[in-house]
Amino acid sequence: MKLHADPLTSLNTVTAYGPGFVEINKVRHDTAVVLTPDTPVAAWDVGRFEALQPLHFEKLRALQPELVVLGTGRRQRFPHPRLTEPLTRDHVGVEAMDTPAACRTYNILMSEGRRVLAALLVED
Repeated sequence: MKLHADPLTSLNTVTAYGPGFVEINKVRHDTAVVLTPDTPVAAWDVGRFEALQPLHFEKLRALQPELVVLGTGRRQRFPHPRLTEPLTRDHVGVEAMDTPAACRTYNILMSEGRRVLAALLVED
């Protein structure tokens, strides 16, 4: 699906997604990424949902978001609370959804000026 971004914005925006990729600012990514509105897009060292560890969420916490939108791949899955504890102990919200929904939600929250972080798992 193609998403249309406001061409005047300098914020990171999901411009498309599909099986096996997400596109941010018209640059295609075929592996997991961490995305905030105003920092460089970074690879996320997670290959699949089952590989998630508390350390992955600890690294996200260091970026100081107010909310993390977790894209869990093709289908919605919920991480065990012990995994997200590094975020919740600092009162950072965590919302888990399939990656397409996470892309759309990130774009909306980013456009509202929220300190949102999207951690997106990419699956074929």
